[in-house]
Amino acid sequence: MRDRLRALADERGTTITELLEELATRELTAAEREQRAIEAASELGVEYNEQVEQAGQDAWAKIRAHQDGAAA
Repeated sequence: MRDRLRALADERGTTITELLEELATRELTAAEREQRAIEAASELGVEYNEQVEQAGQDAWAKIRAHQDGAAA
C-alpha cells in the first residue's frame, strides 16, 4: 500500500503526507454528510428523518444505475 501511495504522490508531484491531507480535506465524514443532508432538507422545508434519508439513498442508487447503463 505504501508503494502505491508513493507512486500516486510522485505522479502528482507531492508527498504521501500531502496526498493524505488532500484526501482528508476533500472527503466528508459520515457525521459531516449527515449534517449537510439535514441542512439541505431544512433549506427545502423538509424535516430530515429516516424516510427522507432512504428516499435520498434510493434516488442516488437510481442515478448511479442510470449512469452505469448509459455508459454500457
